[in-house]
Amino acid sequence: MPIYEYIAQQNGCARCATGFDLLQKLDDAELQACPDCGAPVRRKISAPNTIIGNSHLTSEGHAAKHGFTQYRRAGGGVYEKTAGQGPDFISGD
Repeated sequence: MPIYEYIAQQNGCARCATGFDLLQKLDDAELQACPDCGAPVRRKISAPNTIIGNSHLTSEGHAAKHGFTQYRRAGGGVYEKTAGQGPDFISGD
């Protein structure tokens, strides 16, 4: 389920003037008004949350198993493949 951000279209209360988040199903109706003050609001989809760092997809075998190609920096703008089915090297040239 995506987290939608709502923000007041006109003057609103402290909650909607600065914006608020709401977890909704994709097929849930868009809010038309702030639940606190009734001011008209508009919805936008927030940026997706991604996991970086100590994720299970960072292990080379696990990434390839799930269809990802993983690269590591080899130097000079060149990246070499460590797992997956993509090209052996990627270069900025």
